[in-house]
Amino acid sequence: MENDNEPQGEKGIAGMKGLESAIANGETDRVKQYLTSQMLDELQKSYLIDLANTANNTHIAKLIEDTPTRP
Repeated sequence: MENDNEPQGEKGIAGMKGLESAIANGETDRVKQYLTSQMLDELQKSYLIDLANTANNTHIAKLIEDTPTRP
């Protein structure tokens, strides 16, 4: 359950760290969950694609590439 008293920026940071961890660990299902609940900007998306490619996980990189970005 989310804490409504928690600043929005901290929720975003925690989510991004969780997404990075899921990518590094090759957890495809968890990555899908994060991507459906977060909107990435182009810089974040590029970074996460690089992270997935560094981890030699082309499937996760493709998932991230196919995710829409925030306008």
